[in-house]
Amino acid sequence: MPQTSKKVMINILLGLFIMLSIGLLVYYSPAIIKIMTSMDNFRAYIHSTGHWGPVMFILFQILQIVVAPIPGEVVQVAGGYIYGVTIGSLYTTIGLIIGSAIAFYFTRYIGRAYISQLMQKKNNKWMSLIHDEKKFSAFLFIFFVIPGLPKDMLVFVAALTSISSFRFFTILIVGRLPWIIASTVIGSTIHMQQYTIAIIISVIAVIGFVLGYIYREKLVGLFSRSDSTKAKPKVIPSYSTNRESRKIKRDTT
Repeated sequence: MPQTSKKVMINILLGLFIMLSIGLLVYYSPAIIKIMTSMDNFRAYIHSTGHWGPVMFILFQILQIVVAPIPGEVVQVAGGYIYGVTIGSLYTTIGLIIGSAIAFYFTRYIGRAYISQLMQKKNNKWMSLIHDEKKFSAFLFIFFVIPGLPKDMLVFVAALTSISSFRFFTILIVGRLPWIIASTVIGSTIHMQQYTIAIIISVIAVIGFVLGYIYREKLVGLFSRSDSTKAKPKVIPSYSTNRESRKIKRDTT
């Protein structure tokens, strides 16, 4: 098959996949919203699926990463509310890794052109960082550590860069695991009605989010300034230019 025809076929299949995903999301959104309206509803639904409960919970975590506009913290807190800290953190992390892998490898090997155009339209200031792997890795870690910031979009962005899979998933797990555990602790303590611990962790998370939100532009600006400074070529006069300048000076004198 010619390269052009193959590219057209991939774009058609990609478009159909996106439209199908949007259609399914719109169709099932009312049911998903109803399930997620309260922790008790979510817990009741997961338990109603019997032995498939862990699978369904992991699917919700995958869904919120790949397509659904569900805040990750909601699912993480629900994990602690339903399963406790240890098992809830485990299931949430499994869903995080699988969902991120789907988004990462889909973008890198199939939907690179589409995702790249989508990101360029957003005109994000930090897009200039993707050409420097070390700076982008630091930027990823900062965003993953700060609670409440939109992290899932960065999975798609990372796939557009030359960052290795091992480095990306290491940063992802190390950066997000502390707040996954913290979120499941909140859910578990709420379920056990130990509200003091939940309030303390929530206050810390809110403070972390506020500080991160306030200084996010400065962090991005710090990386951007260093990037632009590096990008500016330093003009070094050549030996011949200096020699010609000296000759002109002697002639004029």
